[in-house]
Amino acid sequence: MSDVVDADELLRRIRRGRDVAAEEERVWRERAQSLTATDPDQAREAAERARTYEVVGTVLTEIITPGTITVPEPGGPVGPGVRRVT
Repeated sequence: MSDVVDADELLRRIRRGRDVAAEEERVWRERAQSLTATDPDQAREAAERARTYEVVGTVLTEIITPGTITVPEPGGPVGPGVRRVT
């Protein structure tokens, strides 16, 4: 871990991490969907893992291309299907 890497290698590693996170997110979303009818608790856990990988991918994307991810305003919606109630 003490190897010195240049910016190009660092960027390649970040992109590879982002790609792995995207693939893991896909796998966990599929698992959550397939377990919904038979095992709701496991489906919920799989959905949480998928969300975790989604967040990791989002952070890595923001590192690679700053400003491409829109951040919700404070107090605004925080997820799909969430509405602000006044």
